[in-house]
Amino acid sequence: MAIELRNSELLPAPQGYTHASIADPGKIVHFAGQIGSFADGTLPDGLAGQVTQALANVVDALPAGDAGPEHLAKLVIYIVGWKESMQREFVSGLMAAGAKNPLPQVPITLIGVQSLYLDAALVEIEATAVVPA
Repeated sequence: MAIELRNSELLPAPQGYTHASIADPGKIVHFAGQIGSFADGTLPDGLAGQVTQALANVVDALPAGDAGPEHLAKLVIYIVGWKESMQREFVSGLMAAGAKNPLPQVPITLIGVQSLYLDAALVEIEATAVVPA
């Protein structure tokens, strides 16, 4: 099963994501949000480090839903205190994560939030995947 990624010509060209993902019938798997913590519970310093680790954690969570990166259909990213000025550090984290674990450029929603479950957490990433039934 393949997930088809499409863009609309009526919208600005996306950079690092696509406008839509279309999946054949299958099982929809919703993954809990992953923060950028290491296995021992510690967090890297800075947004870039936490984005990189949160995406690694998303990849590590995929097998729990019988999924792999190719089954990703959507990501929702929550960032504490988001401002446009944080974009460079955010993209740096995305690029570092992609160098370790290349991911498809699925639709992404980025939402600025006041806080997350842990005070030191700066980012949390939710994933949705579609796997063959």
